[in-house]
Amino acid sequence: MRASHPTLVAASRAIAAQREVMISRWSEWLGDRMTSSRVVSRALVERQLGLILDVLASMVGPLRRETKPIWARVTEHYGRIAAARGLAAGEVVEEMQYLREVLIRYLAPSIVALRPRQGMALLLRLNRLVDRGVAMAVVGYTDALVHTLIPSDGSRGNGAPTVDPADFSRDLETIGDALGEVVASAGGR
Repeated sequence: MRASHPTLVAASRAIAAQREVMISRWSEWLGDRMTSSRVVSRALVERQLGLILDVLASMVGPLRRETKPIWARVTEHYGRIAAARGLAAGEVVEEMQYLREVLIRYLAPSIVALRPRQGMALLLRLNRLVDRGVAMAVVGYTDALVHTLIPSDGSRGNGAPTVDPADFSRDLETIGDALGEVVASAGGR
């Protein structure tokens, strides 16, 4: 674990402190898209939004190097779930862009209180992270669509994804466990 600038630690804490309200706002912006699929429940999408915020809070704090691969996994997973929800590629990008807006909206008071140079550095870091998240969500989305066309079992793809919500839930649990292990191992240092 490397030392973090106090600005980054404060941003990490601000994200964690406002997690629930940020999930609520993000969910509100997603609206009917969250319930457009019978396969993927609103609760599962909200659970994923929470995990994204948890990982993001670690990414701006002292565990950024350790959580970088977890950030890629959780955002790629978001893209796979978006494909199962029946979203278009542009909608996946738009949903991840809402994350940027949520962060700016809820971190603005903290950012404004910083010296301009620190505030700008934090905004740039958050934007880079969201951009990487958008890219990985598109990768996950595209992989899920390709899988529907070329299934791994050798049979011909029919364009209809075989979706098991329990698999998605287990994947989220695995990603959450990985984040928990990183955080726990840092606490022992």
